[in-house]
Amino acid sequence: MTDRKILMIGTAAAIGILAGGALYLTMRPGGDPFAQCSSSAVAGGMGAFGTEFTLTRDDGQRVTDAQVFDKPTLLYFGYTFCPDVCPLDAARNADAEALLVEDGKDAQTVFITVDPRRDTPEVLADYTSLFSDRMIGLTGTDEEIAAVNRGWRNYYKAHDEEDQEYYLVDHMTNTYLVMPGGQTVEFFSRETPSEQIAETVACYVDASA
Repeated sequence: MTDRKILMIGTAAAIGILAGGALYLTMRPGGDPFAQCSSSAVAGGMGAFGTEFTLTRDDGQRVTDAQVFDKPTLLYFGYTFCPDVCPLDAARNADAEALLVEDGKDAQTVFITVDPRRDTPEVLADYTSLFSDRMIGLTGTDEEIAAVNRGWRNYYKAHDEEDQEYYLVDHMTNTYLVMPGGQTVEFFSRETPSEQIAETVACYVDASA
């Protein structure tokens, strides 16, 4: 047998071992069933995102994270007075949700305010209804909102030192995919189109079936 044939056989065997090992890691108990869907890499892993909470829903009801995340959820932190970014992101997420529902996937969007002073349940209800009947708005006390933002590592800061009515709020613009049970598995930047979001969420839904 020539050296070239030996090299080709060895290379093929190595590829087979690597492929089999990857499949084993994915399928074995304790493996990551979502490995083929993930496109985000963050320090500490996506498991570091999220927290338990009790917040006020846009219908005035107090709800827990377990009650909110009962289906695959696109989670966004913003505020209703936001002049441009939040409406565009909320509309994009609602479009992704609509694509998923059209494809037979039960999904929803959640909008958690970073401006609880102005974003009452009534204000959130009016705002979320502009984008989707399935979008849930959540607010709470300053302390509750601060805690839930810390859980998802979401930075925000209100510039209300001089104006207590028409101030703006700096905040991050990631959208997170939270699976039933509260597991955060993916995040999307605001540059990610709705079609790509829907495709990725569908992959996670199928993998969890």
